[in-house]
Amino acid sequence: MNLKSSIAILFLVWSLQNVTAQEPKLKKAFNGKNLKGWVAPENNTWWSVQDGLLVAKSGPEQKGSILWTKKVYGDFVIAADFLFGEGTIDSGIFIRTEKQQIQIGISGSLKRDMTGSPYIPGKGYPVEAKDVAKLLKLKDWNTMKVKAVGNIYTVWLNGQEVMQYESEDALKEGPIGLQLHPGKDMTISFRNIGIGAIK
Repeated sequence: MNLKSSIAILFLVWSLQNVTAQEPKLKKAFNGKNLKGWVAPENNTWWSVQDGLLVAKSGPEQKGSILWTKKVYGDFVIAADFLFGEGTIDSGIFIRTEKQQIQIGISGSLKRDMTGSPYIPGKGYPVEAKDVAKLLKLKDWNTMKVKAVGNIYTVWLNGQEVMQYESEDALKEGPIGLQLHPGKDMTISFRNIGIGAIK
């Protein structure tokens, strides 16, 4: 075996190890029974468990709410199924802070669906997820996967990569949040929530 072949094999092994390191095994983050592992807001009336689903529903005053993980993450992958319910759905997944979000549903500012796109306060939607109109099922379950490695966010919708964004304002670590946007009359359900820390 010559030197070039040896180098090529070593590079291939390194690449495969790197890919494996970037794809952690997801641990169940929602048990389908209660909110164990999550920090429910005080006087919680928004988040409930119904028939094994995590349900977010607006209250009469439409104040909105965020359900945060108790655990703090650096680099991670989160995957979850979501189902649009009643009303105008405006939700999302917060990455380590409420100032870094991956949108689920209708953008309040743009008045159109921006599922899979990052929303950064002060910057709006710096990039838009691709092919979402073809992939998103409005009346059935969808699966979103979000990978956050440093300041690089990658999003998959129903198995297809739709967005990658490099954030200038990313935090190194923080909890992961699910959003119920204020000022909306809406319901959204989640299931099969899994989170894996990238070592």
